[in-house]
Amino acid sequence: MNIVRRVAVICAAIAVCGAAPSAEARDRSRPTTDARYRAEIRKYRAERVKELKADDGWLTVAGLFWLKPGANVAGSAPGSDVRLPAKAPARLGVFTLTGARVTFSPTPGAAVTLGTRPIAGTIAAPDDDAAAIAAGDLRMFVIQREDRFGIRLRDLKNPARLGFAGLGFFPLRPGYRLRARFVTYDHPRTIRVPNVLGQAPEMTSPGYVTFTLGGRAIRLDPVYETDEHLDLFFIFRDRTSGTTTYRAGRFLHAPLPHDGLVDLDFNRAYNPPCAFTAFATCPLPPPQNRLDVPIEAGERAVHAAPAAEAGMRRGAG
Repeated sequence: MNIVRRVAVICAAIAVCGAAPSAEARDRSRPTTDARYRAEIRKYRAERVKELKADDGWLTVAGLFWLKPGANVAGSAPGSDVRLPAKAPARLGVFTLTGARVTFSPTPGAAVTLGTRPIAGTIAAPDDDAAAIAAGDLRMFVIQREDRFGIRLRDLKNPARLGFAGLGFFPLRPGYRLRARFVTYDHPRTIRVPNVLGQAPEMTSPGYVTFTLGGRAIRLDPVYETDEHLDLFFIFRDRTSGTTTYRAGRFLHAPLPHDGLVDLDFNRAYNPPCAFTAFATCPLPPPQNRLDVPIEAGERAVHAAPAAEAGMRRGAG
């Protein structure tokens, strides 16, 4: 077939069939995705729910108390600095903040343990969730956010955990599983990432990704979430935030770049801890990651978390 005839045939095909479909249209016209990928996502979602409901999951977080220098009384009595639920003793003990050191002294006769060992005298308060101070269903340990020290409280019978109705998700869309171009900085940069406490700690970013979505060119800046630099961590907000998804934004992890490319799968985008508890210290999307396009993929908003929304409004963390 000569070139003229070939062009004529192509033009005739376009005239009959219409313009070539967009990538998004092709996504809608073909099966959602292959069976293996659907199974991977089902497994991922089940593990996500399991993590949330675990003893150390966000659904057990029932309090966060910022310590003042000196003595901080812990108990269920009104006026306690670390106010525990009514099922706790009126006075369980005292957390003492001295400089950057926190100690705990139990009230004589209080049934308090460190892990499984009874606490008989003053100890260094643990900052390890796995070795927390325990009193019945309650668990307490120290967290630090820049120059602030607090006691995080878990309740293994927290109503948020017992009443958890599960997660909602958008349908799987292949168009939100894409390969982005990764642009490496000559030297890793630090990005100030705001959080719900009004702080803006610095996090390290190795570069940024670019991709096209909905006909729009998009740029997102990831950071390393941990010192191990195991993957890329994206904190983003989009046009669905506050309507069908959590209003403060969502998180996404992606593998480290390979050959200048990053595999992004927004079907794995998930809600931050603040969607489930008012007592988390969530990072918020930096300005450059607030997108003017909808990302209709991943986790939807959790509607049964009014306490979490209230916490976000007052910046309690």
